[in-house]
Formats: sequence, structure tokens, C-alpha cells
Amino acid sequence: MVVICTLLLLAFAALYFLGDARAAAEGKISGTVKLDGTAPHQKPIDMAKELFSAKQHASKPGTTETVVAGPNGGLQNVVVYISEGLPVAASSQVPSETPTFDQKGCQYIPHVLALDVNQHFKVTNGDPHSHNIHPMPKPGGPNHEWNKSQPAGAAPFDVTWGAEEVAIHVKCNIHPWMSGYMAVVKGPYSVSDNSGAFTVNNVPPRNYTLTAWQESYGTQTQKVSVSAGKPATADFTFKAK
Repeated sequence: MVVICTLLLLAFAALYFLGDARAAAEGKISGTVKLDGTAPHQKPIDMAKELFSAKQHASKPGTTETVVAGPNGGLQNVVVYISEGLPVAASSQVPSETPTFDQKGCQYIPHVLALDVNQHFKVTNGDPHSHNIHPMPKPGGPNHEWNKSQPAGAAPFDVTWGAEEVAIHVKCNIHPWMSGYMAVVKGPYSVSDNSGAFTVNNVPPRNYTLTAWQESYGTQTQKVSVSAGKPATADFTFKAK
């Protein structure tokens, strides 16, 4: 009987502390990323060499996406992540979600994919023609370059990256105008939407360094303090070139 009572007490204690840990991990950091100045003109892409994609973009030509800013200056496709201060337990948790990096209309969707170290993601081909996806990590780094052909209707590639890297440039060897990025981080992250808004979820209360990365403007950092039950805020502004 004593053994049973002891086991029950241990079970309740484990549930109690687990509940506390989960509650602590429910902190978040929200904010916006803005562009100060006029966004550079995004050049139309000539897709005449790929008839199907050219027809897809007939009414609205595809453009380069190096800097995508909304009417109010909100900057899209900015990766926001915790670069310092994350507890080991939180940094080792790999999200169960499996994001998709699609090749559709001869463009990458999304243009910037953020994911965690060892997080599975799928590379798909949404076009009726072949693509040749070619991620190019830093030479000599821990992530290895690969180059795979993916014909129309082919099964998705199930891929992971084993180390942090912000960011890995991706191109297509068949369609030279295709360009995208994969940002591999460790721990919670977010990518700003078309209004420049972002939210980094599941952040335990403590002090952090938060980093924002944009493919043309580089990185910015700031210190952020997250308290239990009180969301933190952080805003970034990049100067237009």
C-alpha cells in the first residue's frame, strides 16, 4: 500500500512539474519588421523558355523576391529566431510539423523556408515539367550540398538539415531565375508575413538575443526579456538601400 501511495505521489508530482514546464514554454515574442525607405523595384522574370509557367504568369508576371514590402512598409520573408539564451531542453525539441518547399510556376513557395535542425521537410514539384533543386550550403560547413532532379509527378523528397545555417541559398539548374532560401535554426522561429508581422511561440521565460535575417539586408539583433504569462514584443527596422 505504501508503495502504491508513493507511486501515485510521484505521478502527480511529474504531472505538476510537466504542467509548469508546458506553461512556461507557452511564452511568445511578437512584433513587426519594417522597411525604412522605398523598396527596390522587383524585376519581372522572363519565363518564355518554360511555356507552361509563362502562361501561368501571363496576367501577373512573376518577379524577383529579394525584398518584398507591403504598402505600410511591412517587410515579408524575414526569419526571426532566438540566437542566444535558449535552454538546452528547448533547443533540442524538434517540431513535429513537416513544412513543404514547393516548386510551382517556376518559383519557390515559400520563397524563404525556416525550419529547425533535424526537422523533416518535403520538397515537392507542383509543375507539369521537371525541376532540378540545388541547395547550396556554405562550402566546408557541416551541411552538405546536394542536387536532385525532380520530374513532374515525382514523389516528394523527405529531407532534413543536420546543423544551423542562416541561410542556405537554393536554385534550379534548369530554370536559372529560380531563387529561394532555407534558414536552419535551433529552437523556436517565425517568418514575417505580408504585413511584416511575426510571432515566435513556445518561448520559456528568460532573457534572449533575438535575431532577424533578411536576404538582402543581412541581420539585426536585440535583447528581449520574456516573462511568464506576459508576451514580449520586439520590432525590427531595416534601412532600404
